[in-house]
Amino acid sequence: MFLLYEYDIFWAFLIISSAIPVLAFLISGVLSPIRKGPEKLSSYESGIEPIGDAWLQFRIRYYMFALVFVVFDVETVFLYPWAMSFDVLGVSAFIEVFIFVLILILGLVYAWRKGALEWS
Repeated sequence: MFLLYEYDIFWAFLIISSAIPVLAFLISGVLSPIRKGPEKLSSYESGIEPIGDAWLQFRIRYYMFALVFVVFDVETVFLYPWAMSFDVLGVSAFIEVFIFVLILILGLVYAWRKGALEWS
């Protein structure tokens, strides 16, 4: 039988976690100073007059390097809990993680061969 009162904590958490960002935006909108001028509407507010266009084109290599970093950073997030409970999980979990790391190594070799790891 589906009992709705068992989900009271979930609904309270959902309402509070939704209300906090909304309240933060509302309070910052009310308390922030509203002064518009030429300095405020310029591209940069560092005190130096901007020269040229604000749009710059970057090489795709920088994005590829960042993407490879993010993939291996996320790998660490997935491997840490596994390493903490390795003795409890058994051989099947070891095989699964071995396949996971093997797929990541294949991705690294692919990125290396395509030249995504070369900075210059």
